[in-house]
Amino acid sequence: MQYLLMIYQNEAEYANMRPAAGQQMTEEYQTFTQSIIQNGNFKAGDRLQPTTTATTVRVRDGKTLTTDGPFAETREQLGGYYLVEAKDLNAAIEIAARIPSARIGSIEVRPIWVYDK
Repeated sequence: MQYLLMIYQNEAEYANMRPAAGQQMTEEYQTFTQSIIQNGNFKAGDRLQPTTTATTVRVRDGKTLTTDGPFAETREQLGGYYLVEAKDLNAAIEIAARIPSARIGSIEVRPIWVYDK
């Protein structure tokens, strides 16, 4: 089954991280990503640009409305994701717990909807 692991952390705190700590986290992400590729769990994943680059789109009464930034102000922002293959929720949680940002933010684990053909 596939799961989306959404990585949330505070952008301001991350931006203020000491350069050495940021470099260490980048290296940890590279190691983590290589491990899930080698294990066959990795399907996709990317880091996102900051929320200041986001645009929220709504359609109301047939009109497209756009707003700069994310929909809601929150303490933690979506910073990236991994799409993984895991045998069950417990296996997906084990993978999510190894994501470096789990130590400073949170990882939302959500199963992918499977449509009947």
